[in-house]
Amino acid sequence: MTTDLKYLAWTALLTASLWIPYIVCQVMTNGNLRAADYLDPTPRPLPQWGQRLNRAHQNAVEVFAPFAALVLVAQITSKADAMTAFWAALFFWARLAHAIVFALGWPFVRTVIFTIGFVAVVGIFWEIVR
Repeated sequence: MTTDLKYLAWTALLTASLWIPYIVCQVMTNGNLRAADYLDPTPRPLPQWGQRLNRAHQNAVEVFAPFAALVLVAQITSKADAMTAFWAALFFWARLAHAIVFALGWPFVRTVIFTIGFVAVVGIFWEIVR
């Protein structure tokens, strides 16, 4: 397995796992779900850190598709190389840092880290099309 695909797999696991802290916050704040909670779409109250964890998960889901598509295109077209591996690794570490900083509520740092992740996606794209 190439480095690009390994980081794609790690990013998939990270993205798939980010709902867990949000649910922990839900249970800590509101207790276990009841049958009535499934019928009523009104969100239960959460502290701000729990709301940020939910947003961090949503954001991770949103940016995963372009990253995954480009890593797979690089593989299929035999364009995967040391640079695409670098960009894929950078994307993973940026997304991990983004989730942590998002949960902590550091707004400007979060934007910088998000932008680093975007640059990594553009880097993979550039390696494919050049």
